[in-house]
Amino acid sequence: MEHRGRMTKLLVSSTVFCTLLAGAVIAEAQQQEVNPAPAAKDWADVAKLPDWSGVWVPDISDQNRQARENKTPWTPTAGRQIAGMFAAEAAGRPAGIFNNCLPEGMPTWMLISHNALEFLFTPGRVTMLGESDGNRLRRIYTDGRPHPEDPDLTFHGHSIGRWEGDTLVIDTVGILPEVYLAPNEGVGIPIGDNAHIVERMRLVGPSTLHDELEITAPHVLSAPWKTTRIYYRQRVRNFDIIEGVCLQGNFIDQVDEHGNAIFVPVPRQKESEGTK
Repeated sequence: MEHRGRMTKLLVSSTVFCTLLAGAVIAEAQQQEVNPAPAAKDWADVAKLPDWSGVWVPDISDQNRQARENKTPWTPTAGRQIAGMFAAEAAGRPAGIFNNCLPEGMPTWMLISHNALEFLFTPGRVTMLGESDGNRLRRIYTDGRPHPEDPDLTFHGHSIGRWEGDTLVIDTVGILPEVYLAPNEGVGIPIGDNAHIVERMRLVGPSTLHDELEITAPHVLSAPWKTTRIYYRQRVRNFDIIEGVCLQGNFIDQVDEHGNAIFVPVPRQKESEGTK
């Protein structure tokens, strides 16, 4: 009987503990901020925003002009690295900084991309989708939230936005220090810690979008750098964004012994064999 009494007490204690634990978990969940389900008014508010539908392509000639005329205020150390990379590029030995198929990240995506992008407006968010690879995605939260106190570092950073009339003001932090700050596809250096980007996106004509950027990167820039990029709207279906997977180019189509379609790596000639 004494043994049974001890077992009963243990079971009661275990039940009480589980009940308290469950209550604590529920209480903590209730304290977490949640994304509310959008109401009809929220969708109505989205309909009042500027029309950024369609596919937007960058003005590459203006990118090149800005690279020549709107000089980046590099620090002395960064400037020497960049000068060496420009010299190598001019000599026909470009660095090829994006050959590893990693995302270009921010702000380089907006600065030098040659690919199209599109915008999706939903309650509390603007989503940017880009061509080129499956990781070209930006989520810009417009629901009034602040940046996290300690954001997880990512290629595109953490972006919050607000509308000032017809202008979307975007504030981005939390960018991985390994992400390149690049004036063109063959020249760039890692942006370093504590990068901060403020953008002002707005229509300047029926089908012309300007993205005015102010980039602060204390590791490589001696002062904030202001620059503008231009995008033109296309509605012709030939310009619709299609899937692009960077690493797919490293494989060829084959069939295995079971008749299944598979990808296999492209055969590579060893460097030692190529020099014989």
